[in-house]
Amino acid sequence: MKHWLLKSEPGTFSVDDLAASPRQTTRWDGVRNYQARNFIRDEMKKGDLAFFYHSSCPEPGIVGIVEITREAYPDETAFDSRDEHFDPKSERSNPRWYVVDVRLKRKLDKPLALVKLKQYAGDRLSDLRLLKRGNRLSVIPVASKNWRFILSLER
Repeated sequence: MKHWLLKSEPGTFSVDDLAASPRQTTRWDGVRNYQARNFIRDEMKKGDLAFFYHSSCPEPGIVGIVEITREAYPDETAFDSRDEHFDPKSERSNPRWYVVDVRLKRKLDKPLALVKLKQYAGDRLSDLRLLKRGNRLSVIPVASKNWRFILSLER
């Protein structure tokens, strides 16, 4: 099993939106970065776990945990000219963009703020990509040791 961090702006899609979704499940769509796409398409597997992270908000941080319930399949929003994620170069016979389905496992009782995670950037979380300068990917792998340490910060 691999671990991930999935970023979403709460004004676009929040952990509360996921909690209100049927079966607390949705597709993770709209990813338009090739490296993030490759993680989704090539590496994410059913059963993997991910932190749900709120970004571009007053208090960015980890707000929940989700499970990958369906492996990569083409992102239908890329084919819909009325959708904000439309990509005229993506073809059904050769899709550029992919999604996975995620299900909410749980919301955190209290968000783990980015400022708290940064306290460990030079030590326990030194290799966490989220804390690297210039990292803006919406899909980030998380090493198992980092996953366990971050979970320990909830206590």
